[in-house]
Amino acid sequence: MKSPSNLFSDFKTVMYRNYGENPGKMLVHTGVLGWILSSLAQVSAVVFNDKISPQQKSFLIPQEAADAAINILSFYVITSSFKNLASKLVSTGKLTTKPIKEGLLKIGIRPADIGKFNFNIDNIPHVKKDYKPFKNGVDVIASTIGSIISCNIVTPVLRNQYASKKQKEAIAYMNVNKQQQQLKAPKGITMADYQKLSAIKYSGGSLKI
Repeated sequence: MKSPSNLFSDFKTVMYRNYGENPGKMLVHTGVLGWILSSLAQVSAVVFNDKISPQQKSFLIPQEAADAAINILSFYVITSSFKNLASKLVSTGKLTTKPIKEGLLKIGIRPADIGKFNFNIDNIPHVKKDYKPFKNGVDVIASTIGSIISCNIVTPVLRNQYASKKQKEAIAYMNVNKQQQQLKAPKGITMADYQKLSAIKYSGGSLKI
């Protein structure tokens, strides 16, 4: 069994291998992890709350789970899309800096090729010194913008639409149950009730003719 220091060392190695040169990717994944943990806490709060009736839980738990799915998916899709688009613009040279462009021209890259869809600066080691920091910075900015748009604009709109739909369904369900209760046949009298009423009627007095 590995010691805690060795486990921590392995953890740092894995983190550096996956995120050391890709901080934008780390922001996306840590953001998704944060949403997952937050959603689990919300669902658990409903499940283990004794003050909420089972009937209410049967409605609230699926609603919380659906909210969690909306939060996680919208955050991941939007943030990843922003990051991937920014990475593509930088790797093709569509979005670049003067030192990077000059470095590409010095090694014989034609100006017309810079910015093309199939052009990839990742495969050119001569400009790595200027290219990597710039690309990482753009990825972080794009991921941050994507997360802000997701958390503050897209996700609230999607959640409100879903909540409105579920509210209408809940109201319709309550109305149907109410109508069914009103149409329910009256309860018949039992033998025990009949005997009780008879005893009350004929006890404590003489029979009148």
